[in-house]
Amino acid sequence: MTTVQLRNIGPKSAAWLRQVGLRSEEDLRAAGAVGAFLKVRRAGFKPSLNLLYSLEGALVGSHWQDIPEARRLQLLQELEQATAQLPAQRGVPVGGPVSTTRYADDSAPSLPEADASDDSDDADED
Repeated sequence: MTTVQLRNIGPKSAAWLRQVGLRSEEDLRAAGAVGAFLKVRRAGFKPSLNLLYSLEGALVGSHWQDIPEARRLQLLQELEQATAQLPAQRGVPVGGPVSTTRYADDSAPSLPEADASDDSDDADED
């Protein structure tokens, strides 16, 4: 059975799964819902959590909306743990330390002050 024929897996999700090497139900079972979701996300796609629930539903044979809330929370915890263990992606800059530079008031460039009387005269002219 291909991923296209699995319950909850539409054409876009099936294409994503194929592109990350998950072409059959056996491939999906081997990766698991969380593993498959991570593969799709690490490939540069932007899946929502609905894909995670759809993958779980496909594995257990139920509609993705019927996944119990307790199992959804468990999937999210597994996803967080798996994500934390992954190395940083290549080509994505890693955030570095941030520093703030403060200048004394006298060293900051000053702006010329506008003359308030000149502005009021210009408004009256037509």
